[in-house]
Amino acid sequence: MTPFINSKMIHYSITAIQSWERFYRSNFINCLSGFKSASLIGTLSANAIPNLALFSNIVHIGADPALIGFINRPRKAAPHTLSNIETTGEYTINHIHHSFIKAAHQTSARYAEGENEFDKVGLTMQWNQNCKAPFVAESAVKYALKLVEIVPIIHNKTFLVIGAVQEVYVEEKIVHQDGYLHLEEAGSVCSLGIDGYYNTTLLQRFPYAKP
Repeated sequence: MTPFINSKMIHYSITAIQSWERFYRSNFINCLSGFKSASLIGTLSANAIPNLALFSNIVHIGADPALIGFINRPRKAAPHTLSNIETTGEYTINHIHHSFIKAAHQTSARYAEGENEFDKVGLTMQWNQNCKAPFVAESAVKYALKLVEIVPIIHNKTFLVIGAVQEVYVEEKIVHQDGYLHLEEAGSVCSLGIDGYYNTTLLQRFPYAKP
């Protein structure tokens, strides 16, 4: 009979985890869910001030209709992106690439309301007449969304923000014949924890699985 617990593994109870120092605990828990996409969300305030913020919890909701969600932290901790989306109903999601990781990470700093993160970190605003929110010019994979629903998560006071894809811009070279996007060819990075960034490499693609 196979042992339930491998003797070489370390066991941590939730009681032990909750006793750890705050930042150690945060790093540990943030890494548990594994590698995540790393993207910048662009919004525009009611006063027409651009905002740019780093998010690593983008999630596919559905393909038809095309819906994508993200988790916004409690309003007190991260108010600007959520408030801007509530105001305008529009936003952009932009992949992060090798060439501007440092600038992208800097957008996670707590800039004051009214400050333009594009200017603060040295990234370029790109505008489209069909979307009120700014895109990141340096990004090779980006898309505009229209707000569908904001779902409060009562347990920890966060929000699931769901948007409908309106427009997509991608480098032609990464779009393959079957619609698959080879994001590694665009240099898109993924993240681990709250401050680690990684390259991506395709290991293998499989045919559609059937019983």
